[in-house]
Amino acid sequence: MTNNQKDNYIILIATAVGLILIIYWLYYNPVTDFRLSVPGMDNRPDSILGIHEQVKIGEDFALYADNNSDLTGKWTRFRGADFDNINKENIRLIDKFPVDGPHILWKMDLGEGHAAPAIYNGKVFILDYLEKEKADALRCMSLETGEELWQRKHNVHIKRNHGMSRTVPAVTDNFIVTIGPKGHVMCCDPTNGDLLWGIDLVKDYQTEIPFWYTGQCPMIDNDIAIIAPGGNSLLVAVDCATGKVVWEAPNPDNWKMSHSSVMPMNLNGKKMYVYAAVGGICGISADGNDKGEILWKLTDFAPNVVAPSPIIYDDGKIFMTAGYGTGSILFKVEKKNNKYSVNILQRFKPKKGLASEQQTPIVYKGHIFAVLPKDAGPNRNQLVCCKPDDCKNILWTSGKSERFGLGPYIIADGKFFILNDDGTLTIAIASTSKFTSLDKKRILDGHDAWGPIAIADGKLLMRDTKQMVCIDVQKH
Repeated sequence: MTNNQKDNYIILIATAVGLILIIYWLYYNPVTDFRLSVPGMDNRPDSILGIHEQVKIGEDFALYADNNSDLTGKWTRFRGADFDNINKENIRLIDKFPVDGPHILWKMDLGEGHAAPAIYNGKVFILDYLEKEKADALRCMSLETGEELWQRKHNVHIKRNHGMSRTVPAVTDNFIVTIGPKGHVMCCDPTNGDLLWGIDLVKDYQTEIPFWYTGQCPMIDNDIAIIAPGGNSLLVAVDCATGKVVWEAPNPDNWKMSHSSVMPMNLNGKKMYVYAAVGGICGISADGNDKGEILWKLTDFAPNVVAPSPIIYDDGKIFMTAGYGTGSILFKVEKKNNKYSVNILQRFKPKKGLASEQQTPIVYKGHIFAVLPKDAGPNRNQLVCCKPDDCKNILWTSGKSERFGLGPYIIADGKFFILNDDGTLTIAIASTSKFTSLDKKRILDGHDAWGPIAIADGKLLMRDTKQMVCIDVQKH
């Protein structure tokens, strides 16, 4: 065979192989085993595929024990009955921890999160996420012993994202209302756990759940539940007895749900609800013929992440703060000629005055207190004190040796109880003149102890991401 014949033969073989490969490529099906992706199988949230999980709110109930308590103390909702994070019981509390350590009454393991309890007549209520069961659970325990009395729960798939549950129930004699991480609102009878009604905010109002899940805590006002969906309706009022929506506030600017909670306000006899949404802050009528009407709004303060709630003063002034470099704003709402106006009085970055990333500041004895965020410069992570009308002028700080984190703080019996990220509880004098630490002790062994503190009947409830403890802080 000549060289020319060999070359022709090689070309012929190459051409045949090429034709075979082309035919194989045209007729080969590479996806014979292809299956439609199911939300959760690939660690993607349902919302990516536009699929909303169907949840039967409160479908399961378990009764464990009965409880008859003589205790009458109450911590009825986020920041307490008066929305100020101040316990007003006439009970003397400890100044220092016992030599042998804090008197821990009981401990309870929880699903990962920052949800905090409400307390009512010897019962503790907390909305927990049961990770093994993949269920939101309203859990009721004895305040005195920690014994679980009952659970009302429903299955819902939630992935960890710096915790899962992070809200506080609202409870009265007849009703308890919760909001779950994915916007499932549930109303039950607090005496026996009976389910009264439920609302799926995503399904019914097209709510966009915040990145770190729902942080908004519900309010019950005269047996009406106040919820801010931030979807089709900015605010809704629901009759706790029937589950009927009695009025809704429009959402013309398509503001989104934030982690902030709704606060009540009374301005010259006019009752309204103040909400800091992702998009702006507004006041919504809570009485009269204009219920649900947006009376005023402020769009000059609209960070993408809003965790603290508005601080309402008595004279129409409102203080609002947020983290991630946002800082704070002080503004005044006034009514003239039947129209409301909003005037900004102060606005500043966290290095220039009182600010907070996660916890809502406390107003006490004509002063306002907060732990500064990590981006507040030299005073970062210190507890500071200001006059409410001049939050740019810091009167005192807790000092470089007394720094805290994103944890909660509360006032009871004239003292601060301040929880650091690592579970260290500090007792300090609630003074307007200086910071005086009385004692401190690490009580929790976990981390990110950010859930709000609750105190009633001389018993303090606090948590980290995985455990809740009840401490006897009454002075005996």
